[in-house]
Amino acid sequence: MPTHLRIALAQLNLFVGDIQGNLTKLINTANKAKETLSADVIVFPELSITGYPPEDLLFRKEFITEAENALLEFNSTVNGIYCLVGHPKATPNGLLNACSLLYNGKIIGCYAKQHLPNYGVFDECRYFTSGRGPCVVPIKGIPVGLMICEDLWYNAPIEQAAEAGARLIMSPNASPFEIDKHEQRQLTLAQRAALDHLPIVYVNCVGGQDELLFDGGSMVVDSEGKICQHAGFFKETVLPVDFTFSEKDVKIQTRAFEVPGRDERAYQALVLAVHDYVKHNHFKGAIVGVSGGIDSALTLAIAVDALGKENVTAVLMPSRYTADISNEDAILLAKNLGVNYETISIEPVFNCFLGNLKPVFSKKFSASVSNDEVDTTEENLQSRCRGVILMALSNKTGRIVLTTGNRSEMAVGYATLYGDMAGGFAVLKDVPKTLVYKLTHYRNQLNPVVPQRIIERPPTAELAPDQRDEDSLPPYPILDKILYLYLNEQKSIDEIIAEGISRDVVLNVIRLIHKNEYKRRQAPIGARIDHNAFGRDRRYPVSSGFKG
Repeated sequence: MPTHLRIALAQLNLFVGDIQGNLTKLINTANKAKETLSADVIVFPELSITGYPPEDLLFRKEFITEAENALLEFNSTVNGIYCLVGHPKATPNGLLNACSLLYNGKIIGCYAKQHLPNYGVFDECRYFTSGRGPCVVPIKGIPVGLMICEDLWYNAPIEQAAEAGARLIMSPNASPFEIDKHEQRQLTLAQRAALDHLPIVYVNCVGGQDELLFDGGSMVVDSEGKICQHAGFFKETVLPVDFTFSEKDVKIQTRAFEVPGRDERAYQALVLAVHDYVKHNHFKGAIVGVSGGIDSALTLAIAVDALGKENVTAVLMPSRYTADISNEDAILLAKNLGVNYETISIEPVFNCFLGNLKPVFSKKFSASVSNDEVDTTEENLQSRCRGVILMALSNKTGRIVLTTGNRSEMAVGYATLYGDMAGGFAVLKDVPKTLVYKLTHYRNQLNPVVPQRIIERPPTAELAPDQRDEDSLPPYPILDKILYLYLNEQKSIDEIIAEGISRDVVLNVIRLIHKNEYKRRQAPIGARIDHNAFGRDRRYPVSSGFKG
């Protein structure tokens, strides 16, 4: 007789450290899957009790104790459905990144993650000890192999499970979002499934956790590696999938799913990042300094989509160098998005600073240097006036300031420390300028909120007369190509030049990257949407003699 299993993929947004909140969500979800979906099994994400990544919370004994107690409470509360729950497990030999299959108050089996990622944003070797060997458990007579996240990227764990008689793999995951990560996962799962002809139930979490984003993308692949069902991206959902096991094969209920394009996924990722960061840190909303440029326009649109127009304030801060069309476009943008806006000129504050500093600037600190000439000091002073205004409004209203600088600018230091870098969350921190244009185009396809003139105008900081970004930087397509080759692909200087880019341009860009490491160390955290991002991925010394 065939055996039928309905497995629910619980793609949940679980908050790091909120063990009681996570426990309540897990219990409610399991009961709902049993009662309303008639599920036999429910699979939760990796470390679902604690949220991922708990980082140094794992060093606190009381944190581990609370997590262990939560697992016991779950096990004593939920009945009538097999539950695969991720949790830390303390042992005499060290802490394990584990998952346990629970049923009617019993632990049917416990698996410990074998391959601990320790690269990029991952530090699991800092906290966990590697597990050893497979874990195959019976569910209604069907032998099911358990595996956790990184284990799927290696051959050995699934081969071990197959040798132990597994007919299906269930895998909790906490796999961070990257623009092309879905395609990488799909290829990897196809290879692993086909290796030993084992279907895989892949369950990933969803949500923003500081810099990291989790996009979900939970799916079931058959023994040939084809996607049978998909839970979608950037949303909580519980997806029931039916399996029918006969002696020779496994039939899986199939449903078509269309994968969103790269730009749509990137935009949704940024919206979720802003929403969860503001929510988790109990801000009352967001403030965005709007200049009439495309970066602040995209940031404002993301903020509105994440938080609602009533929770976002746009602030215009014109100076003597601000063009009329900049103000006009900024106001039109705010009206298109339906947000309240304030206009606060920085001229009185700027003039006050200039007056106070003039006696000091007029002094010669060395025989060869005159300090009373206008230079980038005055430009940065304008930006810092704006930073002070935005942070004052943040303090008074309880709303977070979202900075508007993009990855291209942050890479080469085209930003003012304590000025336009002042704020609580850098929305576009990992978004190259060329992608800013693509995401703005995508957002305008939903409904045209960003005025076309903002998109078409040459980028300018408007801190000096007739200023353009390309006065100081290579054209953004060239700059972004250099940054991608050097930062993302780790290409050498000679390899980048071989791509047909001027040696002088390449050398200058890389010089600026190294020179401005100290600025990035002081920048707010922001959403990570690609590998080798500034922040958790890239840990370069501020003081360094290396020039390559």
